[in-house]
Amino acid sequence: MEKMNATYWQYSPPNSPHPLPKSPFVCTNSEILPLEFNLNSTSEIQIDELKKTVSQAKLEEVSLEHFLATNSAPSMNDRMPILLLGELANPFQLSKLKLGIIPVIKVRLNGLCRTYADGLDPRMIRPGIHHITLARSAGWWEATHLAFATLPQMKQMVEWLNNGRRGEWRPVKPREGTIRVENDIQLRHPTIESISWDGKIETCIEEEPDANGPSFDITQVMVPIHTKYGCYDSRGKIIRCIHVGQRDFHTNLFRRGSSMRWQDIIDIV
Repeated sequence: MEKMNATYWQYSPPNSPHPLPKSPFVCTNSEILPLEFNLNSTSEIQIDELKKTVSQAKLEEVSLEHFLATNSAPSMNDRMPILLLGELANPFQLSKLKLGIIPVIKVRLNGLCRTYADGLDPRMIRPGIHHITLARSAGWWEATHLAFATLPQMKQMVEWLNNGRRGEWRPVKPREGTIRVENDIQLRHPTIESISWDGKIETCIEEEPDANGPSFDITQVMVPIHTKYGCYDSRGKIIRCIHVGQRDFHTNLFRRGSSMRWQDIIDIV
């Protein structure tokens, strides 16, 4: 990734939220900056240790902590980790919110998957786009984005997702699944054929690639989830964003099923 004006990042509502960055970056109100972050240990670390390591990552030949201080932005000590599952991870959309400086790294989720919320946001296109929420998925793994944001920044993210309708999206902390730093920008994801279905539960039976980064406590990570309808229910199955794109989902699946209650698809702290 190269430094660029955030408005130049590709974004098309029918393909939302893709394309997403493959490597760590810092998003400002106007620019995207590559972040030189890599953490190769596979041992478990504490959140404070992770934040300290990220603060020492380089961008524009200085440490992130120095960059934050120079730009009068809150330090890493004043930030909390929050998963960016969809639109919020797209630099074009993230910069439009004018939240200030947001550092973002890549992580790997285990036992959880990104799936489409059973609702439409008509602000970008008609009839609307489907935002992405989180659901349990046995044996599954995938890469996604983890930002470090202040509480006011997080509130603005959730307010944007809610679009003036209080209660549709809620920031929570998962009580299941695991999370770790992901250093492989080409991480292989499970194939659609690897999902086994016994009529009640889906299980990924494919062997997961070896870990290449440290794990940390997922109960200390915030994530916005859709609490009005939960996620889309395709005859008891979950539609994983890795396998089905936005356009394909809306055209061929949406409104041909029902919804799963959020309480039934993820346990929270």
